[in-house]
Amino acid sequence: KVLPACLLALLLLAPALLAQHERGLIFNLDTGELCLQSAQCKSGCCHRVNGLSLARCAPKAAESQECSPKSIYGVYYKCPCERGLTCDANKTIVGSITNSNFGVCRDPHDSYSQ
Repeated sequence: KVLPACLLALLLLAPALLAQHERGLIFNLDTGELCLQSAQCKSGCCHRVNGLSLARCAPKAAESQECSPKSIYGVYYKCPCERGLTCDANKTIVGSITNSNFGVCRDPHDSYSQ
């Protein structure tokens, strides 16, 4: 029995599609690779310099670095903080819409950062 052409194409492409996922062409992207959403990046931050620039995966912000709170867009002008740190930022509705609620990463357990 002969397989329909579309089924044959799917069988031939399936291993290639799986290999792309493993290599990180869609998810699991390394720092510096182009991205559309933070969920695609190993670091969890898809960063752009300005509204006209291409977004690339970037490391999360360390203590005392500028940061953004979690964004509804999944792309940041300032990356969110590393695990265990909080972004001490002025969280406003307008800032959430314009993605401009920038702050500084702080250790919530450090009494000097209050």
